[in-house]
Amino acid sequence: MNEAEYREVVAMAIQNEIDAKTFYEEASRRVDDDYLKQMFAEFAVEEGKHRTILENIQASKSLGAYFRQETDYKVAETVDKPALSFDMKPADAVALAMKNEEEAMVQYTRMADDCEDPDKKAIFLDLAAMERGHKNRMEQAFVDIGFPEVW
Repeated sequence: MNEAEYREVVAMAIQNEIDAKTFYEEASRRVDDDYLKQMFAEFAVEEGKHRTILENIQASKSLGAYFRQETDYKVAETVDKPALSFDMKPADAVALAMKNEEEAMVQYTRMADDCEDPDKKAIFLDLAAMERGHKNRMEQAFVDIGFPEVW
């Protein structure tokens, strides 16, 4: 893979993180519940950190399996994606975030599957692993909020 292609792939991932951060900031402004406002604001901060990580990786020109592989428990696949609303329940808000992370993970995985260039494929798989890690955290929060009886 040449440098221009590498930069294009990482730039796309950076834009995805920018879009996710914008989404969570907007969600934080739109919901009325204080807990959800804080949770979405924290998600926005996390997405900003992910952007910084990717910008640093882009500058170094090497992903090098930077993200560890997370187990995918596939909790997100068992729920429908709720619509963002002012009066969301905490479980619905986390489900929305979880589904967004799932969609990003699936997007990168499909890109890797469709890629014949082994270097690009490795980058896409690494980005999918990053999103799987995000999804895993959201799934844990969903289980904690959605099933409080397990506390």
